[in-house]
Amino acid sequence: MGLVATAPSVRQTPTAADPDAEHKGFGGSGPARSGRRKGGRKRSPALSKADWGPLGKHPDLDSIVARQRLELPLAGRLSSSEVNRAWKRAAAAHHPDRGGSHDTMQRVNGARDQLLGRQED
Repeated sequence: MGLVATAPSVRQTPTAADPDAEHKGFGGSGPARSGRRKGGRKRSPALSKADWGPLGKHPDLDSIVARQRLELPLAGRLSSSEVNRAWKRAAAAHHPDRGGSHDTMQRVNGARDQLLGRQED
């Protein structure tokens, strides 16, 4: 038996000039979608700058340490009121007038300042 070489079939792709061209793929047979999701909202391509801040979804290493000191979740968004409540709990436990250490209280205050974005002058 001999092998017979056949020419590969050439498929023409639909062009913009041919509106009746057949649509194939995951989009179905309807017109091409304009980047909109179901529900009409456009999906954000990346995280916003606020998500990378100390109170945002993805904090930096210093903010993670500050969250640990105040016994807050290590990831996820925080509000300033959550930070203040956690600081008050930690301050009540570690205050020098209540038997706590001065150094520990300074670390707790520094953690609060780090998370709230306060600058030391």
